[in-house]
Amino acid sequence: MAKRPPKTIGLRTEADAPLKSRAPAARDPRQPALPFDPMPDRIEPCLALLTGKPPKGDDWAFEIKWDGYRLAVHVEPTKVRILTRGGHDWTSRFTGIANAARNLGAATMILDGEAVVLDDQGRPDFGALQAALGGRGGKRDARAAIFYAFDLLYLDGHDVSRMDQAERRMLLETVLTDPDGTIRLSEEIEADGEVLFQSACEHGLEGIIAKHRHRPYRSGRQGDWLKIKCVQSESFLVIGYEPSTTMPGAIASLLLAARKGDGLVYVGSVGTGFKGSVARELKAQLDSIREAKPAVHAKAQGVVYARPELTAEIEFRAWTGDGKLRHASFKGLREAADTSAIYEITTSDE
Repeated sequence: MAKRPPKTIGLRTEADAPLKSRAPAARDPRQPALPFDPMPDRIEPCLALLTGKPPKGDDWAFEIKWDGYRLAVHVEPTKVRILTRGGHDWTSRFTGIANAARNLGAATMILDGEAVVLDDQGRPDFGALQAALGGRGGKRDARAAIFYAFDLLYLDGHDVSRMDQAERRMLLETVLTDPDGTIRLSEEIEADGEVLFQSACEHGLEGIIAKHRHRPYRSGRQGDWLKIKCVQSESFLVIGYEPSTTMPGAIASLLLAARKGDGLVYVGSVGTGFKGSVARELKAQLDSIREAKPAVHAKAQGVVYARPELTAEIEFRAWTGDGKLRHASFKGLREAADTSAIYEITTSDE
């Protein structure tokens, strides 16, 4: 009698024997390995372009704008490095963030984000972050700082910066799963941009960030990211001070300058936002770098001029018609490592 051919049902034969593959053979050393992307030593950050109102359309994703220090966290095979926006190594100043990065589970990784210290209502407090770092020039380890990661540029041997923002976000969400950890995901908020912006302003936040979902990570201010601010906050050079007439050994106001081309331009003064102890510390710092000749003409009387070495973070409402800051308030001094962030006057500001 002729035998019936085996009847195939799924992956089993009539004899109910499962199909098995051969045992894996040892890899032939002549076989090429899948290529890995070299891990970059540093990636110049993508910067957000200031705009007056949120963009519309499904191409844009929105996040909160964090008020702190922009950092890149590099998880490397043998160490973790934390770099400032200007490329300075601040690993020793954020050891809590570095330790948390080691425990994320990736062999190699580059995170882009912001280090902040939160107030008792969960809002970023730039002054508190400065205090945690020990002030300008301080060497304190800011263990109170947490890191909000908002982008992923490299992961386990692969450069993912060339992927779309939406794809990078999906990968980032798989890496960061602890909402209360030292390293946290900067949440993408599903909302109309204008509604989110109004809500951010009502809650005392600095503003929001809009990111184009279908763009790769590109260094510089390309317009792929936009920032919409409730209150303007920028960095300016301090070129002198007006002494206080009511508080001996303190300042009454700081004179400020912005970059313009290859030079500086005077943008007014700030006389609020610093307490008595800070006003005295600022006077001592500026007295140590006094100059007889101003770095830029300020049209002010009875002031003490200084070399433009200190950078102040200033909050303000608008610009006056003659190019001065309106309703300015002092937030703190930035580190010398962040001089690349000094505000630059462009033709659109004039």
